[in-house]
Amino acid sequence: MNYTIAVGGDHAGFLYKKEVISLLENLNHTVKDFGTYSEDSADYADFAHPLAAAISAKEYSFGILICGSGNGVAITANKHAGVRAALCWNEEIVALARQHNNANVLCLPSRFISLTDAKKFVEIFLTTNFEGGRHERRVAKINA
Repeated sequence: MNYTIAVGGDHAGFLYKKEVISLLENLNHTVKDFGTYSEDSADYADFAHPLAAAISAKEYSFGILICGSGNGVAITANKHAGVRAALCWNEEIVALARQHNNANVLCLPSRFISLTDAKKFVEIFLTTNFEGGRHERRVAKINA
């Protein structure tokens, strides 16, 4: 399946973001780059808020945010209604974020995972389905 995917991050995530965008385009997904566009110091919220707003408005199927720890972008994105941003650092966490939490934004910590793992996590995120069932009730309780 092909998706529309919003991708963004700060300077610490810039190099990974470029590689992730290339991977997504090679997989025939439609990608929107929300920035940053260089390794110059930048504030993660300046990219996470617009991306999360677009996910909240259902303009994109999924979002991917990358910063040094992944925490800043995850915290910021989760301020938006309907956004379920998950900080992921291994394959099992990525799969569970989709299966149990119906995560729609993948947050990656570029300083703590390899580029190879980042790409693998993106593929797992996009190919893992939400299980629904008992998880549907729980996910419905997330919005404040």
